[in-house]
Amino acid sequence: MLYQYIKAKPKRPIRRPLIVSFVLMSVGTGILLWVLWPIVSFTIFSAPLFGVTVSPMISTGEVTQAKSVLPQAMAATGPDTIGVDYTNANVWYPTKPQKKVVTQVNSYTLSIPKLNIEHALVLIAGEDLIKSLIHYGGTGLPGEYGNAVIFGHSVLPQFFDPTNYKTIFSTLPTLSIGDDIFITYDGITYKYKVFDMIVRDPNDLAALEQQYDDSYITLVTCVPPGTYWKRLNVKAKLVRI
Repeated sequence: MLYQYIKAKPKRPIRRPLIVSFVLMSVGTGILLWVLWPIVSFTIFSAPLFGVTVSPMISTGEVTQAKSVLPQAMAATGPDTIGVDYTNANVWYPTKPQKKVVTQVNSYTLSIPKLNIEHALVLIAGEDLIKSLIHYGGTGLPGEYGNAVIFGHSVLPQFFDPTNYKTIFSTLPTLSIGDDIFITYDGITYKYKVFDMIVRDPNDLAALEQQYDDSYITLVTCVPPGTYWKRLNVKAKLVRI
Protein backbone atom coordinates (compact mmCIF):
# COMPACT_ATOMS: atom_id res chain seq x y z
CA MET A 1 0.00 0.00 0.00
CA LEU A 2 1.35 3.32 -0.98
CA TYR A 3 1.02 6.41 1.24
CA GLN A 4 1.28 9.99 0.21
CA TYR A 5 2.18 12.67 2.68
CA ILE A 6 1.17 16.25 1.90
CA LYS A 7 2.93 18.91 3.86
CA ALA A 8 0.38 21.18 5.51
CA LYS A 9 0.70 24.89 5.30
CA PRO A 10 2.23 26.30 8.45
CA LYS A 11 -0.23 28.01 10.77
CA ARG A 12 0.32 31.70 11.26
CA PRO A 13 1.16 32.33 14.87
CA ILE A 14 -1.29 34.43 16.86
CA ARG A 15 0.47 37.54 17.90
CA ARG A 16 -1.27 37.99 21.24
CA PRO A 17 1.00 40.73 22.55
CA LEU A 18 0.22 42.81 19.46
CA ILE A 19 -3.55 42.29 19.89
CA VAL A 20 -3.42 43.16 23.57
CA SER A 21 -1.45 46.32 22.82
CA PHE A 22 -3.96 47.35 20.17
CA VAL A 23 -6.89 46.80 22.53
CA LEU A 24 -5.22 48.78 25.32
CA MET A 25 -4.38 51.63 22.96
CA SER A 26 -7.96 51.70 21.69
CA VAL A 27 -9.36 51.78 25.22
CA GLY A 28 -6.92 54.52 26.24
CA THR A 29 -7.80 56.60 23.19
CA GLY A 30 -11.51 56.14 23.88
CA ILE A 31 -11.14 57.29 27.50
CA LEU A 32 -9.09 60.30 26.41
CA LEU A 33 -11.72 61.33 23.84
CA TRP A 34 -14.47 60.75 26.42
CA VAL A 35 -12.77 63.16 28.81
CA LEU A 36 -11.68 65.77 26.26
CA TRP A 37 -14.83 65.97 24.13
CA PRO A 38 -16.89 68.04 26.63
CA ILE A 39 -14.01 70.51 26.91
CA VAL A 40 -13.42 70.76 23.16
CA SER A 41 -17.12 70.93 22.25
CA PHE A 42 -17.77 73.65 24.83
CA THR A 43 -14.87 75.72 23.51
CA ILE A 44 -16.06 75.35 19.91
CA PHE A 45 -19.82 75.67 20.24
CA SER A 46 -19.94 78.15 23.13
CA ALA A 47 -17.61 80.74 21.59
CA PRO A 48 -20.40 83.37 21.39
CA LEU A 49 -20.68 83.24 25.20
CA PHE A 50 -17.15 84.48 25.76
CA GLY A 51 -17.07 88.07 26.97
CA VAL A 52 -14.55 90.79 27.68
CA THR A 53 -12.94 90.80 31.09
CA VAL A 54 -13.92 93.50 33.54
CA SER A 55 -10.73 94.51 35.36
CA PRO A 56 -11.02 93.72 39.07
CA MET A 57 -11.11 96.75 41.34
CA ILE A 58 -10.33 96.58 45.05
CA SER A 59 -10.88 99.25 47.63
CA THR A 60 -8.36 100.15 50.33
CA GLY A 61 -10.58 98.69 53.03
CA GLU A 62 -10.64 95.30 51.32
CA VAL A 63 -6.88 94.90 50.88
CA THR A 64 -6.27 93.34 54.31
CA GLN A 65 -9.12 90.87 53.92
CA ALA A 66 -8.00 89.91 50.43
CA LYS A 67 -4.43 89.16 51.54
CA SER A 68 -5.68 86.19 53.58
CA VAL A 69 -7.04 84.39 50.52
CA LEU A 70 -4.72 85.62 47.74
CA PRO A 71 -2.01 82.96 48.40
CA GLN A 72 -4.60 80.23 47.90
CA ALA A 73 -5.88 81.66 44.64
CA MET A 74 -2.82 82.92 42.79
CA ALA A 75 -3.39 80.25 40.14
CA ALA A 76 -6.98 81.30 39.61
CA THR A 77 -6.09 83.63 36.74
CA GLY A 78 -5.10 80.89 34.34
CA PRO A 79 -5.17 77.17 33.51
CA ASP A 80 -2.55 76.41 36.17
CA THR A 81 -4.74 75.65 39.18
CA ILE A 82 -2.42 73.38 41.13
CA GLY A 83 -2.89 73.79 44.86
CA VAL A 84 -6.11 75.82 44.63
CA ASP A 85 -9.09 74.36 46.47
CA TYR A 86 -12.11 75.47 44.46
CA THR A 87 -14.50 73.78 46.85
CA ASN A 88 -13.77 76.79 49.09
CA ALA A 89 -15.89 79.70 47.89
CA ASN A 90 -13.51 82.22 49.45
CA VAL A 91 -10.80 81.63 46.83
CA TRP A 92 -12.99 82.37 43.81
CA TYR A 93 -12.72 86.16 43.97
CA PRO A 94 -9.76 86.90 46.27
CA THR A 95 -9.73 90.60 45.32
CA LYS A 96 -13.39 90.92 46.35
CA PRO A 97 -13.85 88.69 49.42
CA GLN A 98 -17.40 87.86 50.40
CA LYS A 99 -18.82 89.59 53.46
CA LYS A 100 -19.82 87.58 56.52
CA VAL A 101 -23.32 88.99 56.67
CA VAL A 102 -25.84 88.19 59.40
CA THR A 103 -29.42 87.77 58.24
CA GLN A 104 -32.59 86.39 59.79
CA VAL A 105 -32.62 83.75 57.03
CA ASN A 106 -29.19 82.16 56.42
CA SER A 107 -30.23 79.64 53.77
CA TYR A 108 -32.73 78.98 51.02
CA THR A 109 -33.32 76.51 48.18
CA LEU A 110 -32.85 76.62 44.41
CA SER A 111 -34.52 74.53 41.71
CA ILE A 112 -33.79 74.31 37.97
CA PRO A 113 -36.34 72.00 36.31
CA LYS A 114 -34.38 71.67 33.05
CA LEU A 115 -31.36 70.29 34.95
CA ASN A 116 -33.42 68.15 37.37
CA ILE A 117 -32.11 70.19 40.30
CA GLU A 118 -34.76 70.26 43.02
CA HIS A 119 -34.58 72.29 46.24
CA ALA A 120 -30.79 72.45 46.37
CA LEU A 121 -29.55 74.06 49.58
CA VAL A 122 -27.98 77.52 49.27
CA LEU A 123 -26.05 78.88 52.25
CA ILE A 124 -25.60 82.64 52.56
CA ALA A 125 -21.90 83.53 53.02
CA GLY A 126 -21.00 79.85 53.28
CA GLU A 127 -17.65 78.38 52.29
CA ASP A 128 -17.83 74.66 51.47
CA LEU A 129 -19.16 73.99 47.96
CA ILE A 130 -19.20 70.25 48.65
CA LYS A 131 -21.96 70.68 51.23
CA SER A 132 -24.16 73.24 49.45
CA LEU A 133 -24.42 75.99 46.88
CA ILE A 134 -23.02 79.27 48.18
CA HIS A 135 -24.72 82.67 48.11
CA TYR A 136 -21.80 85.09 47.95
CA GLY A 137 -21.97 87.19 51.09
CA GLY A 138 -22.69 90.86 50.48
CA THR A 139 -24.67 90.39 47.25
CA GLY A 140 -28.42 90.97 46.96
CA LEU A 141 -31.02 88.66 48.46
CA PRO A 142 -33.67 86.76 46.45
CA GLY A 143 -36.87 88.68 45.85
CA GLU A 144 -35.23 91.99 46.72
CA TYR A 145 -33.71 94.66 44.48
CA GLY A 146 -30.15 93.72 43.58
CA ASN A 147 -28.23 90.72 42.30
CA ALA A 148 -27.98 87.48 44.29
CA VAL A 149 -24.80 85.66 43.25
CA ILE A 150 -24.79 81.88 43.70
CA PHE A 151 -21.73 79.66 43.28
CA GLY A 152 -21.85 75.98 42.43
CA HIS A 153 -19.14 73.37 41.86
CA SER A 154 -18.84 71.41 38.60
CA VAL A 155 -16.95 68.46 37.13
CA LEU A 156 -17.12 66.63 33.81
CA PRO A 157 -20.81 66.45 32.77
CA GLN A 158 -20.56 62.65 32.51
CA PHE A 159 -20.51 62.60 36.31
CA PHE A 160 -23.40 65.03 36.81
CA ASP A 161 -25.61 64.23 39.78
CA PRO A 162 -28.23 66.87 40.70
CA THR A 163 -28.11 65.73 44.34
CA ASN A 164 -24.31 65.91 44.66
CA TYR A 165 -23.07 69.44 45.37
CA LYS A 166 -19.63 68.64 43.95
CA THR A 167 -21.22 68.03 40.52
CA ILE A 168 -24.46 70.01 40.77
CA PHE A 169 -23.60 72.76 38.24
CA SER A 170 -21.82 70.48 35.73
CA THR A 171 -24.61 70.87 33.16
CA LEU A 172 -25.23 74.56 33.74
CA PRO A 173 -23.86 75.39 30.24
CA THR A 174 -26.83 73.51 28.72
CA LEU A 175 -29.27 76.17 29.94
CA SER A 176 -30.76 78.52 27.37
CA ILE A 177 -32.25 81.99 27.34
CA GLY A 178 -35.79 81.76 28.69
CA ASP A 179 -35.25 78.77 31.01
CA ASP A 180 -36.77 78.98 34.48
CA ILE A 181 -35.02 79.04 37.86
CA PHE A 182 -36.98 78.87 41.11
CA ILE A 183 -35.82 80.10 44.51
CA THR A 184 -37.67 79.54 47.77
CA TYR A 185 -36.54 82.16 50.28
CA ASP A 186 -38.14 82.77 53.68
CA GLY A 187 -41.18 80.69 52.72
CA ILE A 188 -41.81 82.47 49.41
CA THR A 189 -41.04 80.95 45.98
CA TYR A 190 -39.67 83.31 43.35
CA LYS A 191 -39.49 82.54 39.64
CA TYR A 192 -36.55 83.83 37.63
CA LYS A 193 -36.02 83.58 33.89
CA VAL A 194 -32.59 83.33 32.23
CA PHE A 195 -31.85 86.33 30.01
CA ASP A 196 -28.08 86.19 29.55
CA MET A 197 -25.18 83.73 29.61
CA ILE A 198 -21.56 84.77 29.34
CA VAL A 199 -18.11 83.27 29.92
CA ARG A 200 -15.48 85.40 31.63
CA ASP A 201 -11.97 85.11 33.04
CA PRO A 202 -11.51 83.88 36.63
CA ASN A 203 -10.44 87.32 37.87
CA ASP A 204 -13.43 89.07 36.28
CA LEU A 205 -15.78 90.59 38.87
CA ALA A 206 -18.72 91.24 36.53
CA ALA A 207 -20.80 88.55 38.24
CA LEU A 208 -20.77 90.57 41.48
CA GLU A 209 -22.12 93.76 39.91
CA GLN A 210 -25.32 95.01 41.54
CA GLN A 211 -28.34 96.37 39.66
CA TYR A 212 -31.11 97.88 41.75
CA ASP A 213 -33.79 98.40 39.12
CA ASP A 214 -35.11 94.86 39.70
CA SER A 215 -34.35 91.52 41.36
CA TYR A 216 -31.67 89.40 39.66
CA ILE A 217 -29.68 86.24 40.30
CA THR A 218 -26.37 85.18 38.78
CA LEU A 219 -25.29 81.54 38.83
CA VAL A 220 -21.53 81.02 38.60
CA THR A 221 -19.50 77.89 37.88
CA CYS A 222 -16.23 76.86 36.22
CA VAL A 223 -15.94 76.08 32.51
CA PRO A 224 -15.04 74.37 30.21
CA PRO A 225 -16.55 71.36 31.99
CA GLY A 226 -14.03 69.64 34.22
CA THR A 227 -11.61 72.60 34.25
CA TYR A 228 -11.14 75.82 36.23
CA TRP A 229 -10.01 77.98 33.30
CA LYS A 230 -13.05 80.25 32.92
CA ARG A 231 -16.27 81.23 34.69
CA LEU A 232 -19.77 80.87 33.30
CA ASN A 233 -22.20 83.55 34.50
CA VAL A 234 -25.88 82.67 34.03
CA LYS A 235 -28.04 85.73 34.66
CA ALA A 236 -31.75 85.57 35.40
CA LYS A 237 -34.40 88.17 36.20
CA LEU A 238 -37.41 87.92 38.50
CA VAL A 239 -40.68 87.22 36.72
CA ARG A 240 -43.47 89.43 38.00
CA ILE A 241 -46.81 87.67 38.40
